[in-house]
This record gives sequence, C-alpha cells and structure tokens, in this order.
Amino acid sequence: MNIRVGILTAPKIEFEQKEHSFVLKDVRIGIGFHWDRKEDQEFAGTLEIKPTPNPSPKGGEPWEMAINTIDLEDYLCSVISSEMNANSPMELLKAHAVISRSWAIRAMQKPNHEGFDVCADDHCQRYEGLRRMNERAVEAVRATRGQVLMYNNEICDCRYYKCCGGRTEVWRTCWEDIDVPYIQSVNCDFCKSPSPKVLRLVLNDYDQETKDFRDWKVTYTQAELSEIIRTKSGIDFGEITDLIPLHRGASGRIDSLKIVGTKHTEIIGKELKIRYWLSKSCLYSSWFEVSHENGVWILHGHGWGHGAGLCQIGAAVMASEGYKYEEILAYYYVGSRLSAPAK
Repeated sequence: MNIRVGILTAPKIEFEQKEHSFVLKDVRIGIGFHWDRKEDQEFAGTLEIKPTPNPSPKGGEPWEMAINTIDLEDYLCSVISSEMNANSPMELLKAHAVISRSWAIRAMQKPNHEGFDVCADDHCQRYEGLRRMNERAVEAVRATRGQVLMYNNEICDCRYYKCCGGRTEVWRTCWEDIDVPYIQSVNCDFCKSPSPKVLRLVLNDYDQETKDFRDWKVTYTQAELSEIIRTKSGIDFGEITDLIPLHRGASGRIDSLKIVGTKHTEIIGKELKIRYWLSKSCLYSSWFEVSHENGVWILHGHGWGHGAGLCQIGAAVMASEGYKYEEILAYYYVGSRLSAPAK
C-alpha cells in the first residue's frame, strides 16, 4: 500500500536527485509552533512536483508543491523516527508504529488534503525523511507489520502528543463534540518526572530545546498580551481586561475561553485556537491558570499538546520500565484491541 505525502509548498521547489533518494531544500517543520524552522530533508520513494490547486498565499500564480509517494511501511519507519528519537525504547517504537499506521490508514480513507493523502508536519504526523532513521525504527515497524488498533471492528483514530502533564484529555475538548470511547481521560503518573536520560533517548534534537514542557509559565505585560491577541485574531479587542475560562475538559485543558477587552469581547475555542491566540507562536497546551497583577498577566500551565490519546513521554517512561507495547496501547486507548498479530 502506497501513501502520498505532501511535504512542501513554495514559490519554487529546490531539490537534489540522488541514486535512490532525493533531497528537498528548506523544508519547513513545526509550522506555527515554537520549534518552527527550516531544514534540508532526504526521502526515499518518488517525487512529484506540481502546481498547488489554489493561488499562492500572496496572490498571483500558484506555488509549487512536492509530493512523495512511498510504501506505507517505509513511511512509518520515518514517522516514528521523526515523532520520537529512533533510539527510543523498542516498545515505545512498536507502540508508535501501531498508532501511526492506524492514524494513516484512517486519514487515507477520509483525506482532508487536496492532491495528497497526508501532510508531513504536525498537522498530520511528522515525516522528516531518512536522516533521523536507524535500524531500530525499521525493526519496530517490521515487528508490528500490518497491526492496527481496533474498536468495534473499526480502525481507531489514534491521536497522540508530547506530554499530557499528569492526566490525558477526551476527544470533545479538542475536536468535535462527540464521545470517542477509546479516547478517555486517564491518570498518567509516568510523565510527571521523566529522567534526563529518558528524555535524551526519546526526544529529537529540536524537541530537547524545550525544557519546561510539563509545568510551565508564560508572562506578558498588558501591552504584550493585547498586541498578541490583536495580531493572532485580526480583531482589535482594545486593552485586555480579563481572560475567563468558561469550560475545562477532564484534564483541566480549557476548551472555552472568554476574552474581555475594552473594545471587544469574544468567546473562543477549542483548545488549539486558544493556544494560538494567546502566544506569538503557540502555547504548549490550554491547561493553564490565569493570574493578573499590577499590569502583568501570568499563565501557569501544564503539558505539551492537546492531551488526547497517547502521551509520548509517558509511554516512553512505561517502555523504559519494562511495559510491553500492547500494555502501553491498552493503557492510553481504553477498550481498544490490536488486530491480528503481525506476520
């Protein structure tokens, strides 16, 4: 089974063809998040460069987009090495292979991109080519070949993120107002105190730049907060006078926030929109408490990511403590089951 991955859009795609691979120049990763940057990436499979289906973001002629067609299992070897370090504990890599395969097949069945199946960044799942891979990632994918998570005879929509902060979240806090039975809120003591050794093993280089992802604090002056919200929302709220959480999910993540300004007041949600509007890049999560004293706004927060599904740091700690990948998956995806054993 092949998958078509949209890797890059740009006014002009630059690449280098090699004997069995190609290198794309200036691929942007972490788009819109605090690790946003560009890097050259090398890929297997075939490369197609075509015009984007819509005009360029700045008007005028369409930009170009690079699409990589590759076998699904080979794609997964790169995904689990991009989402987590390929030197991670083997049981974590196996668990990630299963959930990344499950998510990809679901996405191929119901694509939400025009011209390709999935994108290569955090909007879908990270796919950063060959240079982060090693034989351990290949081994993990082979060991779980074809396995997916199931619930009521359907493939699970397996969501995941870096660190829940102590408790995982439910589906409706993050996306549609529905209950997804295998995405439940569970206590996660595993991510509370990960050792530096575990973090070095499981986090890729740019992820290790983030030191305070479990318990964090952001401080703004009155002027800074008002300007950030104006820039991100495109709305002139005037001076921000209050931030009022109206509803929190099971983990404590805010999915409805009232922003009160001297010129405008608005209720926003869900969690990702809140994270974008309250940061120059994106807050680690929407699980935070707000304090406001002497013209200074302080957000005391917890966790990194939306919190629904598998906690990557928690799963890494479980793997390092001897849990098998089947146990890790059962812990974070309540009531799910693995499909037939890999052949």
